[in-house]
Amino acid sequence: MPDWEVEADAGWDDWVASQTEAIRRAGRWRKLRPLEGGGPRFDLQYGSGSVVSFASNDYLGLSQHPDVNAAAARALERYGSGSGSSRLIVGDRPLHHELERALAEWRGAEAALVFPTGYQANLAAMTTFGAGARIVSDELNHASLIDGARLAKADVAVYRHGDVEQAGWLVSSAEGRALVVSDTVFSMDGDAAPVGPLSEMCARHGALLVLDDAHLVFPTEEPDPDAEVVRIGTLSKALGSMGGYIAARGEWIELLINRARSFIFTTGLAPSCAAAASEALRICRSDEGSLLRKRLREHVDTMRPDNPSPIVPLVVGSEEAALEASERLLSQGLLVPAIRPPTVPVGTSRLRVSLSAAHDPADVARLCHALTEFR
Repeated sequence: MPDWEVEADAGWDDWVASQTEAIRRAGRWRKLRPLEGGGPRFDLQYGSGSVVSFASNDYLGLSQHPDVNAAAARALERYGSGSGSSRLIVGDRPLHHELERALAEWRGAEAALVFPTGYQANLAAMTTFGAGARIVSDELNHASLIDGARLAKADVAVYRHGDVEQAGWLVSSAEGRALVVSDTVFSMDGDAAPVGPLSEMCARHGALLVLDDAHLVFPTEEPDPDAEVVRIGTLSKALGSMGGYIAARGEWIELLINRARSFIFTTGLAPSCAAAASEALRICRSDEGSLLRKRLREHVDTMRPDNPSPIVPLVVGSEEAALEASERLLSQGLLVPAIRPPTVPVGTSRLRVSLSAAHDPADVARLCHALTEFR
């Protein structure tokens, strides 16, 4: 009997107990870990001592930038803690439109639309543009893209990670419209998608290319100018705030406003988050932002030269081995999460190091030394 099954007449308590036991037996049980502080140094709320976190996606450290926090505070004072409703009802604010104009300019698009989360942005793109089409998806895409493809009730075809040739075959064999979707940087492996070849293939076949830029920090190759491209991004990683966005042609954004359920039926992004993201984007595009990326690049090269992203995975194999390694690092004041199935394939449990411009070089060196000793 599969782990998720119990007797047909079993009650809910028995079902919950069986689910819990199955997860525990597989070594995949998780629990929350409250941290006190702004990062990257934290105090363990339920533990002793402080830790340096190498788990956050705050890649440029902007969540702690005084100008970003001041912008959020001003918006909180002026607009309150929330938008109050869906943006199509009474939840729209000038801050949303200011942020969308800045995001569109940044991404080289005609328009942009912001969402309360990046997850909702991915659902919106998949269910709106993927409906009735063949969705050709990289096998390592983020869960939100996978869920969006399922909700689109589309013909979904999965291609081997980064395999442009197989993706092209799946596109060419589609009976109607085709949409190719890929993370630009993959969140658990830290590698970059072959954006150039993917976009060239899409241009040849008239397919739409959807790129999820959530973990994009360093420059990558630009798409073929003849390809139709939709860019999805997040406000909650390099920009240090909360939310997500889609950047595309103006008519396409208007369709999202009128069709995307994850936009229509949710409360608008909190004004304080929109203000924080706008200020973070301003910094990101300034000389200060260039210096932050340079510092982050130096941290990454200390650990793994020329790695295309701040994400450095160290695959150890089993769930138990990953948990043991994570706990040993934690005992040294270094917080590096153990990533286990179903987030990654069975047998590829890993430590996921996530670097930030906010890290001190000495702490990065200390982590490298600890990992060398562990190996």
